[in-house]
Amino acid sequence: MSEPERIQTPYLAAEDDFERTLRPRRLEEFVGQSQLKEQLAVAIEAAKARGDALDHVLLAGPPGLGKTSLAQIVAVELGVAFVATAGPALERKGDIASFLTSLEPRSVFFVDEIHRLPRALEETFYPAMEDRRLPITVGQGAGARVVTLELPPFTLIGATTRAGLLTTPLRDRFGIPARLEPYSTQELAAIVVRTARILEVELDEGGAQAIASRSRGTPRVANRLLKRTRDYAEVRGAGAVTASVAHAALELLEVDELGLDRLDRAILRAICEKFAGGPVGLSTLSVAVGEERDTIEDVYEPYLLQLGMLKRTARGRIATEHAYAHLDIALPSAAPVLF
Repeated sequence: MSEPERIQTPYLAAEDDFERTLRPRRLEEFVGQSQLKEQLAVAIEAAKARGDALDHVLLAGPPGLGKTSLAQIVAVELGVAFVATAGPALERKGDIASFLTSLEPRSVFFVDEIHRLPRALEETFYPAMEDRRLPITVGQGAGARVVTLELPPFTLIGATTRAGLLTTPLRDRFGIPARLEPYSTQELAAIVVRTARILEVELDEGGAQAIASRSRGTPRVANRLLKRTRDYAEVRGAGAVTASVAHAALELLEVDELGLDRLDRAILRAICEKFAGGPVGLSTLSVAVGEERDTIEDVYEPYLLQLGMLKRTARGRIATEHAYAHLDIALPSAAPVLF
């Protein structure tokens, strides 16, 4: 089956064409998330056999794990059109109506950052997802009337980094809820090898492992580090990304052996040195390191929590003994109280 023509929107058109070439295009090319891939493969095959639209899918997980890639792959596997937008881009009910009424039958409608969809617009999706109907109010005041538009069968794929912010009514309307988990070093090494092949970068096993081990369990980070390591190899090496070249490049990028970068360490150091290990509130920590609180909470904290270097308590953030050891800082005489 030839790949269907995709309907591009400003959301995806803004993405660099080169970056899109790095994305896997079929399920068998997608590395990792084996359980989720198997679930999707079964659901896709069943939907194709019935000639029906796939059930609505919710993809949750930290940034960079491949939610957008999976949504595009679902459309390709189904052989249908792919239409994409983002929650913040939908400001009025008319925006949603414009997208939904123009969908081809069985299309995939992808909404990234769906947790940022304005609450007033969520109700517009309820009848569309359940009954394929879209009530529209025409006119104003006493002369206003409701017109119900029939929609073609479609699949809504929502992607979110903060599933807890979704309302229960919206979350319950997704028939296939899924969570993407961080990748293993072996999986990331396979992704780095694939990307190197596409970029025509000479990469040995040691170089792939060095990059993968510092990629925070995230393919997006792995690909970014590979490109920066390639630059280093071309300028200060012989062009090949070996283990020694990768280590030197990552040291220049201030990425340590655990994948922590300068801001990760600044966050931990602020808690350990400026606030005696904590607890410290997120707003205070944000000011101390000069970074937005949402960025700290969504991008940096999850990995530090995963490594066991940070704890969230009712009173604020606390650095653990592991953080002190990694930064080579002596523990305070009075350890912080954990709640």
